[in-house]
Amino acid sequence: MADSLFTIILFRPNNMDINTNLTAIKGIGEKTAGLFSKLHIGTVGQLLEHYPRDYERMEPAVTVSALSPGKVCAVKASVIGMPSTKRVRNLLITAVQAGDATGLFRITFFGMPYLKNMLKPGMTYVFRGVCQYGTPLRMEQPRLFRVEEYTALQNTLQPRYALTQGLTNNGVSKAMRKALDSVLSEGNRLEILPEEIRNEFQLIPLGEALEKIHFPENTQDLIAARRRLAFDEFLLFFLALRKVKEENQIRKVDELLEKVPDTDRLLDSLPYRLTGAQQRVWSEIEADLQKENAMNRLVQGDVGSGKTILAFLALLMCAANGRQGCLMAPTEVLARQHYEALLQMSGEYDLCIRPVLLTGSQTAKEKREIYARIADGDANVIIGTHALIQEKVIYRQLSLVITDEQHRFGVRQRELLADKGKGTHVLVMSATPIPRTLAIVVYGDLHVSVLDEMPAGRKPIKNCVVNTSYRQTAYSFIRKQAEEGHQVYVICPMVEEGEMDGLENVMDYTDKLKAVLPDSIRVAALHGKMKPAEKNNIMEAFSNKEIDVLVSTTVIEVGINVPNATVMMVENAERFGLAQLHQLRGRVGRGDSQSYCIFISGNDNEQTMKRLNILNTSNDGFHIANEDLKLRGPGDLFGIRQSGLLDFKVGDIYQDSDLLLIASSLAERIAVQDPDEKLEQYSLLYERMKQDGNSIDFKTI
Repeated sequence: MADSLFTIILFRPNNMDINTNLTAIKGIGEKTAGLFSKLHIGTVGQLLEHYPRDYERMEPAVTVSALSPGKVCAVKASVIGMPSTKRVRNLLITAVQAGDATGLFRITFFGMPYLKNMLKPGMTYVFRGVCQYGTPLRMEQPRLFRVEEYTALQNTLQPRYALTQGLTNNGVSKAMRKALDSVLSEGNRLEILPEEIRNEFQLIPLGEALEKIHFPENTQDLIAARRRLAFDEFLLFFLALRKVKEENQIRKVDELLEKVPDTDRLLDSLPYRLTGAQQRVWSEIEADLQKENAMNRLVQGDVGSGKTILAFLALLMCAANGRQGCLMAPTEVLARQHYEALLQMSGEYDLCIRPVLLTGSQTAKEKREIYARIADGDANVIIGTHALIQEKVIYRQLSLVITDEQHRFGVRQRELLADKGKGTHVLVMSATPIPRTLAIVVYGDLHVSVLDEMPAGRKPIKNCVVNTSYRQTAYSFIRKQAEEGHQVYVICPMVEEGEMDGLENVMDYTDKLKAVLPDSIRVAALHGKMKPAEKNNIMEAFSNKEIDVLVSTTVIEVGINVPNATVMMVENAERFGLAQLHQLRGRVGRGDSQSYCIFISGNDNEQTMKRLNILNTSNDGFHIANEDLKLRGPGDLFGIRQSGLLDFKVGDIYQDSDLLLIASSLAERIAVQDPDEKLEQYSLLYERMKQDGNSIDFKTI
């Protein structure tokens, strides 16, 4: 979870407590502390919760002849000949050959001009990276180790942390060691779980978990540490969620809505018929809106299953009853697309809706005019982003709140919006496929509707799962599609340079793509660390066909609808959960042209390819999520994040579904056992929960 796991823990050695600045750690000055602050780390506790993103098992170095294409390998080899350099579109490319008595291979580096002085003929290093097919074999951007340096690391598990420019993995690791030595010294109270609970569920002590998550001696250490930290996250989540549910008991509406002919007239006028699933779910929503108890409903459905028209029908029903409804989208681009679609529909079918768009980027004058229209009731449908929950927005007769792609919002935001009216109906739309067994737990306070049928006439997306040797072929295909006037998404899992070997990061990848594609093809980058206005401008430009190829992180998983986009290429597809890959795939296939999805795996072992090939055989998000759940196991550790569904730091609701259900059951048991929260054995747990209570971000509830 986004909140610190140690907000209640006191660190006493050397007068260091939880809120002490990182500069209290020896070796961290103001400059280094400033770098950590870019990762939202300012205290010792926040540092300890900066868990490794992944781990490297430093296997023994092999000979060139033993290299395995498609896999991360370490090879001991000598530089042969002088390196060559060239510059393509301002990107410096350095290439050199290396080898041993058994063969040669070619190494390419992008950027990193200093390497030219290190790669001198006869110098011997251990090169570690993904070996790629070719004649000779190739490595791109491997890590370099001195031979004696790699020998010392051999057969160990090395944590790899998220970094920012100026911070090294080694620097973070050293700071972590010093912080742990202080925190784990005698006299500190780390534990928040009673011993009997730890014994019952076979959980190691919290202090031991912290030591083993950052410095594991073996895989068993890592599994035990991860299990404990994930359990704590889940338990605290459910304890806090229970309080939210208690506060959100049955709400009475202040005015009943009636069934109106306007919705039937719209349905009769549409150029298509609703699917059976859409008709069923609309009947449920329409019935909810006529009840005295306010609706609290989740509609789950794959991308393209037709959730938006149901939201529009609900908004129309409110407007026809003389009330207001609002729809909150996660991005300005998506909010504008909803607004324009509703405006067009209103004019085309002569609807009684008067929509307005409210976003953070509008001028103060524009906002004042919109505020006035909302306050006097002239605007009866309000579409926007987080701007909808600002204090200045006063609704005249708000009856319905719809949140689109709900997993981008926290429950507090939903509550703030619902509180703008009296007994407001709430409709939550989510494209995240989640197995029903988990949905019952996670969406405990919502009635769940599922759109399990896709509209007819859509061309199925053509998929292929390949290894890195097909990358050049994929580039040629991207070029062809762009030259035919279509647009392309390329998804990378990382942003920061050097975060993890073998993973394509957005900025480097964008430069690489510009180097291999003609100048006429417009390539741009988008990632989560950009400022909101900058992200919005790029998404708008892509939507307006001003960008041909958009290289992005999963920030585009929601929030953009571009029918002209026909290709989705995902690098390092093995790093994503199938549920997330399926959602990314849903960004294409929205127009009349045939669409394609290319999943490039940097790891072609049998289990990885078996997982990814599920995407080849099904376009059903719920089937994919369930199949993936069957294949996953604790050995995956931190390797794959299923989705942005719940922003836990360690736990994953798919991978750790058994732990999730146990924690949910324990939270209920504690509530029954100690309804007044007075038992001493749970005091630290309650204290911790209260600390988190005002800021926990329940991402999909």
